[in-house]
Amino acid sequence: MLLEARQLRVAYGDATAVWDASLEVDEGEIVSVIGPNGAGKTTLINAIAGLLRCSGGELRLDGHDLTRVPAHRVCAQGIALVPEGRRLFTRMSVEENLEIGCYVPAARAARSATLERVYSLFPVLRERRDAMAGLLSGGQQQMVAIGRALMACPRLMLFDEPSLGLAPAIVDDVFDVVRRVREEGVSVLLVEQNVLKAMEIADRAYVLEQGRIVSSGVPQDLLQQSHIREAYLGV
Repeated sequence: MLLEARQLRVAYGDATAVWDASLEVDEGEIVSVIGPNGAGKTTLINAIAGLLRCSGGELRLDGHDLTRVPAHRVCAQGIALVPEGRRLFTRMSVEENLEIGCYVPAARAARSATLERVYSLFPVLRERRDAMAGLLSGGQQQMVAIGRALMACPRLMLFDEPSLGLAPAIVDDVFDVVRRVREEGVSVLLVEQNVLKAMEIADRAYVLEQGRIVSSGVPQDLLQQSHIREAYLGV
């Protein structure tokens, strides 16, 4: 198993946001976490990325404990985050934003090859490599955010609400890219409110509500559960 979380707990001071969450991501999988606003999805994924400290439980990548590893060391272990809202340096060029992703020595050594890989995945970024990131469309900015994570040469990519704020046609393109990331050998943990899209591309999924994982399984089975259909599909 590539990533294992066991009874993971994450708190903001005395307020617990994620309770005893357990999940797994295996090599070559896309795993989705769905849930309503405020369920704790971003908290969970930020804890896995090392941006938040776990207050309890176990978190392991390839058997190595990550619960006390600082964020930059988590990246060096092979995890990269595509954050909610993209968080680009808008006054820097596209290529400068991409290069920020390869500061880890091993990734820096592969900079040229990985940059070419990103430009092959997103040809429009090659055309706009010298443009300021803040001048790009929302969809193009999301491409930069995904490309920046790929520059770290990760084994596992974490996507936090990649479809947020994008036009429907662009959303389809983003999920196609998530598939292509997996096809290139990178496992994916996807947090997403667009339930149908998240389930469509996932091998397995978890349902997070009020900080707790309340259900898990293959998407086809989850979508047959009456609670899931009522709460997330309005059926």
